[in-house]
Amino acid sequence: MASVEVELGVTPETTYSIAGKQIKFDSHADIEPYLKEFESKDKVSKINFSGNTIGIEASESLSKSLLKHKDTIVEIDFSDLYTGRLNTEIPQSLEFLLPSLLKLPNLKLLNLSDNAFGLQTIDPIEAYLPKAITLDHIILSNNGMGPFAGARIGKALYKLSQAKKTANKPSLKTFICGRNRLENGSINYLAIGLRNHQDLQVVKLYQNGIRPTGISKLISKGLSHNKNLTIVDLQDNTITTQGSIELADSISNWSKLVELNLNDCLLKAKGSLALVESLSKIKLPSLKLLKLQYNELENDSLSKLVKVIQDNLPNLKSLELNGNRFEEDSDLIEKINDIFTERGFGELDDLDDLEEIDSEDEDEDDDETNDDEADDEDLDQLEKELASLDLNQNDKAVDDIADELSKAHIK
Repeated sequence: MASVEVELGVTPETTYSIAGKQIKFDSHADIEPYLKEFESKDKVSKINFSGNTIGIEASESLSKSLLKHKDTIVEIDFSDLYTGRLNTEIPQSLEFLLPSLLKLPNLKLLNLSDNAFGLQTIDPIEAYLPKAITLDHIILSNNGMGPFAGARIGKALYKLSQAKKTANKPSLKTFICGRNRLENGSINYLAIGLRNHQDLQVVKLYQNGIRPTGISKLISKGLSHNKNLTIVDLQDNTITTQGSIELADSISNWSKLVELNLNDCLLKAKGSLALVESLSKIKLPSLKLLKLQYNELENDSLSKLVKVIQDNLPNLKSLELNGNRFEEDSDLIEKINDIFTERGFGELDDLDDLEEIDSEDEDEDDDETNDDEADDEDLDQLEKELASLDLNQNDKAVDDIADELSKAHIK
């Protein structure tokens, strides 16, 4: 289950949770005892209904009950809330719940992960996000979106950024959207959406099947503009040499970086070297975690990495290198372990799955020539087109917005 650690002032005493109880809420009668318990608590700041399953009638009851603590709720976890539900039930449930969330003036974090939204049920989410100006943290992982729904989320993020500016609200700080098959087809609008949230600190887009051309565009036209990033997680997408060069060119923009996760990204030997050489030209004093497993990184990169850790990454405390192409008993590994020992950290994790260099595997571009390329549309022009859309509805009263959202149905 996707999660993010943020300080929101939530305590166990102010949390109402029935997480993981696997209760099936169909009717008002099913959920009423829990709502009475929830309403009886004093100043609830977090509500967690994850790991249960909710139907339409129960959703209407919950939506009304949320307003009993509307001034104190800052975090809502509705992940894994629709197990066994039809794709016709889910949007109707959301059409009750999401309008209520717009009436929570202090809501900062919303987790909707592990729900089978997909393209068929994305309408209420797309309608809600541009109005959710109080949110700082959005978690949408493992929702079965696909590239078309992902593009629509990207557009919604852009509209949200403009609505936040109009309302004089800070932009998003966290966007987590892993395991959603976003692929290259989502990248144009996703890059536009993310780059307009200047306060963005955490971006996690792991396991999305994004190919090198898409990664290149996401970074060069999107994330390179986000100068406040502290965590970048692109694990298990395909970057190769092409994307690695864009990453290397952009990493100097992320001076506040604390964690970089590139595990299982197939940087290739040349791509790994480009990244390490880029790191050798900058200092990242905040970087603590660097994850480079299964990337075909070889001895030349490893040799440079030793000096980078020593001179440019003074606070690095964790490095993941398993699954690359060097010897486990390499002197270079011993040098890295010595550096970590001197800093008071443990040695590298076991390197039990290293690869041998295959003399026949010399074509760095095999995976790139078959890339289902993201189209060549001009993102600046696409952004201008989005900006020209009528966003006057942001000035409507919340009740009017909620009424409009409640009419959003599957197309």
